[in-house]
Amino acid sequence: MKAIYNVLVSIVAFTLFACSTHPTVPTNPVSVDAAPPIFPEYTEVTIPSNIAPLNFKLTDNADECVARFTAADGTQYTYGDGIKVQIDEKEWTAMTSASRGKAIKVEVFGHTDGKWTAYKPFNIYVAEDDIDPYCSYRVISPSYVAYEMLSINQRNLTNFDEREIYNNMIISSEADGQCINCHAYQNYSTQSMQFHMRQGHGGTMIARNGNLQKVDLKTDSTISAGVYPAWHPTLPLIAYSTNHTGQSFHTKDLAKIEVEDSASDLILYDVDNNEVSIIANRDDEFEVFPWWSPDGNTLYYCSAHFEFSDTLERETQVIDRYEEIKYDIYRKTFDPKTKTFGPRQLVYAATQVDSIGASATFPRVSPDGRYLLFGQGRFGCFHVWHPDADLYLLDLQTMQARKLENVNSERAESYHSWSSNGRWIIFISRRDDNNYSRLYIAYFDKQGQAHKPFELPQHDPDFYDYYLRSYNVPELMKEPVTVSPQAFAAAAKKDALPARFVSRKGAKGRTAPDGNTAASPKQ
Repeated sequence: MKAIYNVLVSIVAFTLFACSTHPTVPTNPVSVDAAPPIFPEYTEVTIPSNIAPLNFKLTDNADECVARFTAADGTQYTYGDGIKVQIDEKEWTAMTSASRGKAIKVEVFGHTDGKWTAYKPFNIYVAEDDIDPYCSYRVISPSYVAYEMLSINQRNLTNFDEREIYNNMIISSEADGQCINCHAYQNYSTQSMQFHMRQGHGGTMIARNGNLQKVDLKTDSTISAGVYPAWHPTLPLIAYSTNHTGQSFHTKDLAKIEVEDSASDLILYDVDNNEVSIIANRDDEFEVFPWWSPDGNTLYYCSAHFEFSDTLERETQVIDRYEEIKYDIYRKTFDPKTKTFGPRQLVYAATQVDSIGASATFPRVSPDGRYLLFGQGRFGCFHVWHPDADLYLLDLQTMQARKLENVNSERAESYHSWSSNGRWIIFISRRDDNNYSRLYIAYFDKQGQAHKPFELPQHDPDFYDYYLRSYNVPELMKEPVTVSPQAFAAAAKKDALPARFVSRKGAKGRTAPDGNTAASPKQ
């Protein structure tokens, strides 16, 4: 739906732009010492030179808007159509190219009640570092049990082109629903990728060097199929968590929903040999969110200590004690020759933060191996619905952790990842309205400082007002996925290849406490 809309908007916008001229800057406006009220809020942000134009609109009571852009070489352009500012893509590329390492000055003028106002000028800083040209993400209605019209999309960040990688309705219906989630790539390349299909035609779809295979990662010795994935940076290996997941709902809480695991372990999948083995599966620990170091010799993950009593069902205990579940970050060394792991080592003790402790999730190591980016909230592992969830950074040299002050908001930040050059962080935030998660991008400079983030640009500044879908799990890519949705659908209709369980270095498997297969949550 969004892709079709963008095509139609592009056609209309091109027609209007082709038959119009740049507007004239108002004469003798009244100057005010206030930033212009624009949406998206792009004042004083830092961007890559290869990003799509930062179109915006004036959100006060103005009936007309004109904006003048001055590139670092002095070249000027003006735009304005009603209250919207939509920038010509070729001119935008010229501006950002001329301003690399410097800034574009923006002056905004608003017309209200027959008078023009000149707002305080602001800068758009253009970094010397580019961002990976593609990004993929899942788009889904912000519901809890339904997932019709769910898709995994990819966006060309240098323009507004968006296309579906796969849509769950291609081969499913309401009677035979299919959930798709957890897309992942090996070292930012789409030549090796995977995503899960749940319920109808279930399995894990693995695309590698043009070959497609749907596999069943659930074995008699594991509690579920693979859930949260992490490709090894160079080897045909994928680390997964396996989860027995449930959802509970609040009636008087801003968080609305809590997603908990009553069991979660870590497994390793050997793609070439179709073998599953255990990484970690302590019965008194919830191990989740694996992520490899850039050299592939260390696996980071989160784990929460939780001891069950014998008097109640596990799910009941987890629901009753959900605020007690708090995760620390650990790591294990990895031997690629034997495919075995060393003992766990504590990396970050979130449970020891302040007097009541906190919970750390989703560890992501920067491509240079220097920093660990993670989410932190008061409790739990599914922070997308937690308003207190923020992004934190751990310096792996000094082992000092800090909140990313310039990046976080008063609402939930989560599902973060790095660019391949380590200079950009992409994440989702609910800062717009606390209902829909949107994509934001922040510059991370060579001094280890994060800059003010900007919202993913859209061709029409009105887009976010009516696009009633949430984004999640943004992953940057060096190139687009070239496998067609139809090819994925054809492979999905085939039977899944059962994975074989192998025991390594004394590790033993276990099944889910109630025999159920876990499924990753919808949001």
